[in-house]
Amino acid sequence: MSVHAFVDESRRNDTYYLAAAIVQPQDLKRLRSQLRGLLFPGQRELHFYKEKPARRKLLLSNVVEFGVRVDIYRGSCGRSEERARQECLARLTEDLLDIDGRRLVLDSREARDAHDELTIRRALGKRARETGLVYEHFTSTAEPLLWLADIAGWCHGAGGDWARRAAPMIGSVIRLDWP
Repeated sequence: MSVHAFVDESRRNDTYYLAAAIVQPQDLKRLRSQLRGLLFPGQRELHFYKEKPARRKLLLSNVVEFGVRVDIYRGSCGRSEERARQECLARLTEDLLDIDGRRLVLDSREARDAHDELTIRRALGKRARETGLVYEHFTSTAEPLLWLADIAGWCHGAGGDWARRAAPMIGSVIRLDWP
């Protein structure tokens, strides 16, 4: 079955995290509705680091109940954050092809989106059309499913109790930062 991936980033010191929420097509509408239901009146998006700790705990416990899987790609920012991101994104793109990924949605970084597009095109190589993988950038206010990756990436990167609480939603952790 084809899947969609919704991707956001997080950084802790010299460690870069690219989080990819893997969603089945039949779950898209339900999850968007559930996520929008977590917003306060007038709130346009969930951005986890902006929330107060008590609200974070409440949001996370709700999101864990949604039964979503988020894969984490971890890289080192030792050489550069952009390089770490592109290494993680290249690996994610390859992994998506292995699980019949059909759509890759990334949280927009505006002018830097071009770096992502180049990396994805390189990862797809000559087989771009035959894979059927569509990729695009959205702002987090336009696509609620990006919030899943934001929440999981933030919690995993924070470690400790946050990582423990988020563990049920974390699928694979792919480490690209080994020496």
